[in-house]
Amino acid sequence: QVQLVESGGGLVQAGGSLRLSCAASGSIFSTNTMGWYRQAPGKQRELVAAMTSGGRTNYPDSVKGRFIISRDNAKNTVYLQMNSLKPEDTGVYYCNVKWFLYGSTYEHWGQGTQVTVSS
Repeated sequence: QVQLVESGGGLVQAGGSLRLSCAASGSIFSTNTMGWYRQAPGKQRELVAAMTSGGRTNYPDSVKGRFIISRDNAKNTVYLQMNSLKPEDTGVYYCNVKWFLYGSTYEHWGQGTQVTVSS
């Protein structure tokens, strides 16, 4: 039973910043990737940032240079620092953890937190 609890979303003006947090609990394999995805109304869910347990990060071009993902293994928490926010960043942000074990994929999602960027 894995649970991911997100916090930090809200309403901000364009150019502002937010920091999202996601606290994970339960049986999570130590070798994993944690990440953030977002989904805007009428659009597909897209990767925002991901970070492996080994420290490798991945960002799409749309957020590169503006968003920073980090992890605190002691607290089993992943963060997303979002700077220079744009209206197109608006959406529901979901925390995710994924790992592979014995040929199977294990993936869990948080409940999502709304981020709204006004112009």
